[in-house]
Amino acid sequence: MTADTTTPTATEAPARQLVRYTLIGGSGIALDLLAFALLHNSAGLDEQLANALSTTLGITSNFALNARFTFARRDRLAVRFLRFYAVGLTGIALTNLLFLLFTDALGLDANAVKAGSLPLVLALQFALNRKWSFA
Repeated sequence: MTADTTTPTATEAPARQLVRYTLIGGSGIALDLLAFALLHNSAGLDEQLANALSTTLGITSNFALNARFTFARRDRLAVRFLRFYAVGLTGIALTNLLFLLFTDALGLDANAVKAGSLPLVLALQFALNRKWSFA
């Protein structure tokens, strides 16, 4: 009898979890970027406030999907969400730092900085979420 490879487990190989995390993250990124563009470009919100709001939307979506499909953890959801959100705050802080460096100091486009920050934020958050939020 072969093992079911479609249902993740808490002890699943990190590489497989990273693939799932990245795919789910892609949906969160799309949601985050769309919300950021609407809030910053259309509504005229400051890039840091727009980033905090759009990232919160992406974090919430990603938590629900990762709890189910990546880490297969459905216990202590409130605690896990608070941890996941705290990790998400590190992403917000890192992106805001990059805004200060590249948008404010160097004059680069905020949309480009937001998009360029995503791979770094993804790697940091995966490591933290795997070890802390879903451990």
